[in-house]
Amino acid sequence: MTSKPITTPATCPHPGELLTTVRAHAKEARLTGQVLDTQLATITSDQLVFLAAYLEAEITSRRASARRRLIAAAHLPTIKTLTGYDWDRLTLPSTLTPANLAELEFLTRAEDLICYGDVGCGKTHLATALTHTACQNGIKARFTTAADLVMTLRKAKNEGRLDRELAQLARFQLLTIDELGYLPIDPEGARLLFQVINNTYEKTSLIITTNIEFSRWGTIFGDDNIAAAIIDRLIHHGHLIRHTGTSWRVENALMK
Repeated sequence: MTSKPITTPATCPHPGELLTTVRAHAKEARLTGQVLDTQLATITSDQLVFLAAYLEAEITSRRASARRRLIAAAHLPTIKTLTGYDWDRLTLPSTLTPANLAELEFLTRAEDLICYGDVGCGKTHLATALTHTACQNGIKARFTTAADLVMTLRKAKNEGRLDRELAQLARFQLLTIDELGYLPIDPEGARLLFQVINNTYEKTSLIITTNIEFSRWGTIFGDDNIAAAIIDRLIHHGHLIRHTGTSWRVENALMK
């Protein structure tokens, strides 16, 4: 049976565009290029339209599944987005805008964000929403509280697998550490946390939320030297975001 020339209705993309789409999706799906070329050599117009639509649906499904896996692996406490976020509650440095934050430009340069302010001013919301946005964009991210991270590292050290745990954390492109300073960290925990920050320095972006100014971080870690070493690494490629105002939860509380 002789194949008819590739022609498409006026409402369909140009055959060249369809071929480009098919090849791009086939590459993303890791299909064998030689087999694809053989089939494309004799493909009919109807078959090309079908193949393009099928591969488009397949890639869309795979991306959605990948996003769900990334969100699950991030261990987000809840799903938050930037939709309707109150940017008036925070002060951004001149190096940042709401738009380039939402576009995750800081991740491309392995830069860090320090969200500082009183309780209830939107620090965790912003950190969670940015972590969720990263997952939606196919980026490996992890969300944890400072207390949980220290506990995880301490357990890994006691079980002789600290190096493996540190290596696993270093594979994330974004690591979000929430509530630094809400609970005190003993000297061993401080050293473990320093190892994480040192290992990810200039490789992984960190988002850290805290209600303690830098000058008092020595009280968090119980060691001014470790605090200074951590701050030194964070401010080198970091942006300080100041959250102000009264607690959103208090403003919207049922109990008055």
